[in-house]
Amino acid sequence: MSINIHPSAVVSESAILGENINIGPFCVVGPEVKLGSGTTLESHVVIEGETEIGENNYIYSFVSIGKAPQDLKYNNEKTRVVIGNNNKIREFVTIHRGTDDKWETRIGNRCLIMAYVHIAHDCVVEDNCILANGATLAGHVEVEEYAVVGGLTPIHQFVRIGRHSMVGGASAVNQDVVPYTLAEGNKARAAYINIVGLKRRGFTEEEILILRDSYKIIFKKKLKLEEALQQLEEKYGTDKNVVRMIEFIRKSKRGITR
Repeated sequence: MSINIHPSAVVSESAILGENINIGPFCVVGPEVKLGSGTTLESHVVIEGETEIGENNYIYSFVSIGKAPQDLKYNNEKTRVVIGNNNKIREFVTIHRGTDDKWETRIGNRCLIMAYVHIAHDCVVEDNCILANGATLAGHVEVEEYAVVGGLTPIHQFVRIGRHSMVGGASAVNQDVVPYTLAEGNKARAAYINIVGLKRRGFTEEEILILRDSYKIIFKKKLKLEEALQQLEEKYGTDKNVVRMIEFIRKSKRGITR
């Protein structure tokens, strides 16, 4: 078991540290923090509150994780941050703990969170997501697996970003982004299927063709939304990707980027 802690770092004796941990100069690790094996903190990283970080994460300089949420309703409730394994969290990222809504802010595995990203209270970021420089997630935002959020993009509270979707840089998102689509603009609107991303992730030509046709039914035929969904169910009701699109849209509370 190897734990390397720089002499200038302040690490609580109550913090729980796994094996092969590296904690660099001027880091602060609070008493309720758990760090999984193989995790590295560069310099000036601050981790506070009830924060659980999994294995093999690399956290760059000046990151802040687990501070109290920026929510006026927050009354010092016992909330937390949970981060999975194999994530890269770049410089000056801020991740705040939850409120009494979900009680936690959660990040999955194998995510790339680039410099200056803010992830607010009660957000959920699933596995294999990329949040580019300066992306800003307001409270309660949900980002599904393999989604990509472009740089300098603010996302309104309670918005959901669907799986395998991409939001273009410098967009402003105030409604849900449908899975497998590309959205961009201020205010963000659906532009097309995220073809490049789907090909990179191994979707077949047939799957992509079905999603392209589904996109046309939802966004181009000028149907009422429920009519479009019914048409999709009749045409592709057994296709798993289309079923996920339909379920996502039906659960939307803020409406979709259409």
